[in-house]
Amino acid sequence: MKTLLIKISLMILTIITVSCSSETYTVGTIKIKGSDTMLPLTEMLAEEYMKNHPGISIYVSGGGTTSGIKSLINGEIDICTASRNLNAGEAKTLAEYYGTIGMFFLVAKDALSVYVNEKNPVKNFTAEELAKIFSCEITNWKELGGNDEPVKVIIRPPNSGTHQYFREHILDEREYCHDAVIMPTTDQIIEEVSDSKNAIGYGGIGFQDDVIHASINGVAPSEDNARNDKYPLTRYLHFFTSKTPKGNVKEFIDWVLSPDGQKIIKASGYIPLWEISF
Repeated sequence: MKTLLIKISLMILTIITVSCSSETYTVGTIKIKGSDTMLPLTEMLAEEYMKNHPGISIYVSGGGTTSGIKSLINGEIDICTASRNLNAGEAKTLAEYYGTIGMFFLVAKDALSVYVNEKNPVKNFTAEELAKIFSCEITNWKELGGNDEPVKVIIRPPNSGTHQYFREHILDEREYCHDAVIMPTTDQIIEEVSDSKNAIGYGGIGFQDDVIHASINGVAPSEDNARNDKYPLTRYLHFFTSKTPKGNVKEFIDWVLSPDGQKIIKASGYIPLWEISF
């Protein structure tokens, strides 16, 4: 009887804790991990959502798309953020664990920008020139009409969805330069390009810092060009779940896809799924 009374008391205490006047808050946690490209965006979405849902705690971390997918398969997180689709091996593993390849949600669009230093006179590239730069067939800026200086290539690590996307769409499966500088995050790539006038790297359009977002084939990585698919490196950003989301996870994803969530995406510098006006 004493044990039963204790349990009842704890239940009452929980109800009191999550109630304020006539308001009752849903309590729960959501764990999100994955794409470093999406990390600032996901943090902004989580912060805004928690303001209006005080009983919900959202934990967001990066580590790369590949790392996020592994954590999703292992049941460690609720949502994996990804800047690419699942590959065949990942889909197979997910199906073996859960009997399904999971669910995916397109949450935003992103233009993958090529970053150059503000002092670099070369600000437009053809796709073939980029392929030659990042595979070290072009090693000096003078080959592109720039200064007689060596090109410093900076890339993301192999566990990054951005690393894989760029290789597939620009290098056409050629190998990256063997001496390319590898930076774990887009922020670090931007910092390196900002500090070195001979550096070139890549990352999401949402990172608006002290670098130039170069044009490709004469087309700038702007929101309009990306939404209309005129810019060649336009991609969708995804949420993956291991199964059909329910409860708090579903409500959060629904909110991200709503006009309110899409406004946060636009404000963060990324591209909403449709035109948003404030």
